[in-house]
Amino acid sequence: MRLPGDNHVHSQWSWDTAAGDMDAACARAAQLGLPSIAFTEHVDHTAWTVADGDELPADWTRHGLVEGMLRPPPFDVEGYLASVERCRTRYPSLAILTGVELGEPHWHAAAVSELVASGAFTRVLASLHSAPVAAGHVDTGQHYAHVPPHQVVADYLDELARLVTSYDDFQVLAHIDYPVRGWPPDLAFDAADFADRYRHVLTLLRDRGKALEVNTRLPMPVVLLQWWHELGGEAISFASDAHRPDLVAHGFREAAAMAETVGFRAPRDPLGLWHRA
Repeated sequence: MRLPGDNHVHSQWSWDTAAGDMDAACARAAQLGLPSIAFTEHVDHTAWTVADGDELPADWTRHGLVEGMLRPPPFDVEGYLASVERCRTRYPSLAILTGVELGEPHWHAAAVSELVASGAFTRVLASLHSAPVAAGHVDTGQHYAHVPPHQVVADYLDELARLVTSYDDFQVLAHIDYPVRGWPPDLAFDAADFADRYRHVLTLLRDRGKALEVNTRLPMPVVLLQWWHELGGEAISFASDAHRPDLVAHGFREAAAMAETVGFRAPRDPLGLWHRA
């Protein structure tokens, strides 16, 4: 099986990626025989409230806190684009695509509009990482400390629906199953418990002609892909969401086999997204 391109990778140009290395990620992609790799770096404007006792990854807090708030630093566009060009020279057989992952873009449309309008980015992902709490906002993983698990997922999907309906300048919706990463390990997760909400988001996504990301950070529940196909979703994009070079294309063979079983097929153009058969 020909592996698809990895359309969601982070390097040293993402604020939360201390172990990121664009050159090493390209070397890994070339070693695996991937047709392409897209460096979709984080562009985040939402500040998170950090309370005493909160345990956040060191990668997230390495830039420091300001008055108990984690404020992501600005994205260095010039440095990033120069790094892409160096890697393109070094790995001529690998298609290296530019990209951004826009965090909560419907909350920060004015802040991201000029960046996206520049046309410098081939892959534009929209994502949701944050949840509102009384003190401000927290990462969805920290939201579990504030409300019951089922409410975390329900709130996340409701906000995703608002994102899709109020912001249009993206191609792919990233990690629709993001909250599952923080789901309590002693409690079984069943996507069917949220079927109406998942299907609502997928329907909105379909109506706007967007692609659904198959993110392999965790194995995606197959039922999500089945619903996407059943509802008429046209395209999927494969994503390792790697923050380390060794995780590029992690789980892609299994994810591609699952997608084929559901009814999606690889395109003739190896740089294209997969489409329904």
